[in-house]
Amino acid sequence: MEILKLNCACKEYLWGGNKLKKNFHKKFDGEILAETWELSCHKDGYSTIQNGAYKGKTLLEYITENKQSLGKNCERFEEFPILIKFIDSREPLSVQVHPDNQYALKREGQYGKTEMWYVLDCDKDSYLYYGFQKPVTKEEFKKAVEQGTLEQILNKIKVKKGDVFFIESKTIHAIGKGITIAEIQQNSNVTYRVYDYNRVGADGKKRELHIDKALEVTNTNFIGKKYRFGSHMVSCDVFDVGVISVIGEKILLNADDSSFHSLIVTDGKGKIFYNEKELEIQKGDSIFVSAGIGEYTISGTVTIIKTMIPEKMTYTVGVDIGGTTIKIGIVDKNNNIVLKKEYPTESGWKNVVTIITNAVESMLQEAGIPKQNCNSIGIGCPGTVDVQSGDVIYSNNLKWSHVTLKQEIEQKTNMKVYVENDANCAALGEVKAGFSEQYKNAVLNWHW
Repeated sequence: MEILKLNCACKEYLWGGNKLKKNFHKKFDGEILAETWELSCHKDGYSTIQNGAYKGKTLLEYITENKQSLGKNCERFEEFPILIKFIDSREPLSVQVHPDNQYALKREGQYGKTEMWYVLDCDKDSYLYYGFQKPVTKEEFKKAVEQGTLEQILNKIKVKKGDVFFIESKTIHAIGKGITIAEIQQNSNVTYRVYDYNRVGADGKKRELHIDKALEVTNTNFIGKKYRFGSHMVSCDVFDVGVISVIGEKILLNADDSSFHSLIVTDGKGKIFYNEKELEIQKGDSIFVSAGIGEYTISGTVTIIKTMIPEKMTYTVGVDIGGTTIKIGIVDKNNNIVLKKEYPTESGWKNVVTIITNAVESMLQEAGIPKQNCNSIGIGCPGTVDVQSGDVIYSNNLKWSHVTLKQEIEQKTNMKVYVENDANCAALGEVKAGFSEQYKNAVLNWHW
């Protein structure tokens, strides 16, 4: 196996510019180069190989003949899982949304799309749209589309070089003009346009909109706040992405048998050394490192986006039973909250059990998470709790006595359940994922 340098597939869309040719060494005869597909096994644009025994063949042909090159973490996917692009927006892209897997497989016959953006460069006043300014109803969303006021309710963010945005499926978004972006996404080309500035295509007609589908899939509660992630940028079920900066000294990496490495060179130049071979790299290059190739080093002055396929994402459901509300959240293994909801606390423990079990089922379905991917349900309950049995011995808040909470919910959900005192859960959460994570010891000061 070799480390492969890839040729991109070029896309000439009406909103594109010429920065990818000028600044990223992309060879293209057309006047407009909107996108280059740097790592692609998608039928709409394959990456091809520049070097070695497979020179001239597509990346798909290479991995078809060398399936072990993908790594064990790819075995759960039916097809190559990701697509990586450079995007140059001379003009703004349409306001759009991508469906999740469940919806896209049913309606489009392919997977949905979660993606992330890394801002490579931008003009001084460039901005993009990322979610809504505040939660809106479907009716408010539809009205804004119909009245042409959609931009007034979107979250507008002024960007700078190095910003990172994680665009989960069902998130409304748009790249503004004057921005160059590296995009890592699921291997899908499903996009629902909501608004396109009344532009016309090469045929003189306005481009197609997909408003009905967008209204069905858009998460109208998402407020775009979380971005600028740092050197380790994003980890989700499909991709794990970080930035590598090499200045002079060699950096040692290891491509074991778990996943291939995709290296996208965003700045500078250098060399890759492996198995007594070397490969020169420069800004704009896309490199495919086969899983199992082992240790390799990078030298020079160079910045690289490294993408891998992570282990299968797992989830946990957290439940906080309060005197007035029951708060339920689905959390992934990286402590990211995927979905959260609140329900009124009804009197009687049997009613509470019904609320929790029904909510867990409906929330997993809404989030598109198979139950087998969810490890357990953790419940924080006020009062005295027998942690071993999961029984609530006594709760003054809830007026409960000797409630077999763990047993009841396990029987109804067929999932592993853990029950603890709510204050202990709060302290544990703070230590595991909050401010106290950086300290060896922590004490919770509980205020009533």
